Order: sequence, then C-alpha cells, then structure tokens
Amino acid sequence: MSQFEPSPPQRYVKEKQTIQLQQSQVGEFLVQFWGVRGLIPTPGCNTNRYGGNTACVEMRVGGKSLIFDGGTGLRILGKSWLELHGPREAHLFFTNSQSNRIQGFPFFAPAFLPENSFHIYGTAATNGASIKQCLCDQMLQPHFPYPLQVMQSELQFHHLSVDKVVKLDDVIVTTALINQTQKSIGYRVTWQEYSVAYITDLHRRVNKSEREHIAHLTKSVDLLIANATYTPPAARNHSDSDVHWLTAVDLANTAGVKQLVVTHHHPDDHDDFLDQVQTEVKSVFPKALLACERLILPLTK
Repeated sequence: MSQFEPSPPQRYVKEKQTIQLQQSQVGEFLVQFWGVRGLIPTPGCNTNRYGGNTACVEMRVGGKSLIFDGGTGLRILGKSWLELHGPREAHLFFTNSQSNRIQGFPFFAPAFLPENSFHIYGTAATNGASIKQCLCDQMLQPHFPYPLQVMQSELQFHHLSVDKVVKLDDVIVTTALINQTQKSIGYRVTWQEYSVAYITDLHRRVNKSEREHIAHLTKSVDLLIANATYTPPAARNHSDSDVHWLTAVDLANTAGVKQLVVTHHHPDDHDDFLDQVQTEVKSVFPKALLACERLILPLTK
C-alpha cells in the first residue's frame, strides 16, 4: 500500500471512467520539460529558445503519466494532450503551493473533460492549507472567473506525509522535505533499474535534516533535475553567473548522479546569457544541461 494520506476523493463525474493506458508507453521512461522558468513567466523575444513558462515536468514511465509542478508550462502540456485521442489518467505532484508552481492549473484544459482522471499530490503549505485548498483558492473570485468545481474530470486529492512512498504499481515515488522554510518536497521516481530525482527548491544554506533528505533522494540517480539558486526577487547580476548553478553542480558531484539538468532559470536570464552558463556548467560537469521547453530526455543504460 502507498504510504500517504489520501484526502476524500473530489469527484465531478457520475462514475469513474475506465482509463486505457497507451501500450506504446509501457516499456519506456521519458522526461519532458514544459516549463523551466522560476518565479514568474517571462515571454519575450529574449527567452524564445529556453522558454518563459514556469515549472512543469512530465515523466512518462512504465505506462503512466507523472507531472511535477503545475506552473504555466502545464497549460502547454495540456494543449498537447488535447491532440491525442482517448481518455487520460495522470498523477500530478506539487513541490509546494507557491504561485509559480500552481498558476497553470486553472488553464489545464484536460481537467475540464469528463473522460479524464487526475490524482493530485501535495503537502501542507506554510500557512497550513492543503494542496486542494490552495488550488481551489486561486480559482475563486476575484482571482479567477470560474471555481475548481467547473472542472469535469475526476480529481482525487492526496495529502502527502513527507518522507513517505507512493507506489503506482512498479513505479515508486519517494518523497522528502528538502526546504523547511518553504515547506517544499523533493521527489525520487524509480522504475526498474532507472531513477530520476526532482529537487527544485535547493538553497545555499541547508541544515543537517535537509541535507540528509536531499542525499537520500539523489544518491546515484540516472538524472537529477535541480533548480538554479538566486535571491528572489532581486535583479540578477549577470557578471556573477556561477552563483546560480554551483549549488546544483555540487549536489550532482556529491550524489554521484549520471546526468544533471539545471532548471528554474531566473526571469532576468535571457537566452544568450543561458548559453554562456551552459558552457560554464558543462566545463565542470560534462553531463549537464540547462533545461529548455520541450526538451525530451529518454533514460537509457
């Protein structure tokens, strides 16, 4: 049994739809980036190549769809799913309830279709609100014209107890509290001999408990997805480019990961600057990339 505490299911359809997994997905582990920006969306001519949408990463693993964070990249993911035929079932994991992690959820078009089903996971916010309450609140007037209840898909909310494990058949999702100040969760996804860590609330001064949790999630993973670090909301000093990638690289080296992707780029970081950063990062960690929207990484041995 999964070691998490489910909230009462929120059902907006008369009966549960039967979801058929696409057979072509059963034997693969693919990671795709739909939003790679931190803090706030940054559309514009200077962010076209890396992208300006906030956090959203999709993992297609063992025949299942897992989504991590619901920033504005979730809207783009949803649009791509509308081009596919048949019902969809997915598991949506939130790292925290800050606006750049949840702001795309009201625009997630598949959630408005009755044939779809979504399991939504998160822990309590800094004010004690559940992930369900946070998602509901941002869809209330005057913030949004329509309440969450207009979504016709089946939505089931699960309150995560940190340091627990979610078992989705042979896909294992391990959780841990990695940032006590922001009440942020990190994730490790394991399937067969493959593993990915999603650690996107790193900061420069971690305490002993946070360090142990991060080490547990990241040890020897095939792919580490980690955030750039900076002090929001101050403007970036582009003469000091190493500040925001060094923490992720240090973690990758310490944990012995095989590949690193740095994401959550600062809103002020334009494409040309990020090209320079990628060159610098690869010079010290050759198996590193800077995330860009629609980047797809297959996990292979």
